[in-house]
Amino acid sequence: MTSTTITKRTSTVPTDGEARSVEARPTVAELRLPDWYFAFEAVLAGAYDLISAFPSSWPALVALGVVNLTVSLTVLRTRLKLAKLMWRGKGTRRLAFALLGVRIGLHVVLGLLGLAIGGTLGHLALGLLMSALTIALLVHAQRTSLRALVADGRVLA
Repeated sequence: MTSTTITKRTSTVPTDGEARSVEARPTVAELRLPDWYFAFEAVLAGAYDLISAFPSSWPALVALGVVNLTVSLTVLRTRLKLAKLMWRGKGTRRLAFALLGVRIGLHVVLGLLGLAIGGTLGHLALGLLMSALTIALLVHAQRTSLRALVADGRVLA
């Protein structure tokens, strides 16, 4: 497993006959989250349904949550800047609430139709649906955030 670190590049820019050090901005590639990280988030997004389908899987999901937190705070430490910027944006919070709304809405609508999810297969299918939806929305949020940071001049393309 390799980790990407953001290194601070400095350059000298002459101003009034003097050279001063200027801190360079990170690039999009340095801030972009790796693809495998989205798999962590997807499993955790479908955790409720996985536990409903397989009640004995909770220790594995707790362990995965601990690994996710550890990886986030160590290997991806340099990318927390992007995460902080993303969570400040209204769009990312809207996506998080939309995922919660989709989950609750699906259960309510299916319950009203008399098709409440109760079996293992139903919970597994809904867990996979929520995982896929989470990956798609996270990729979209990351792409949108990075594009906005480039347009704002905070990140180099």
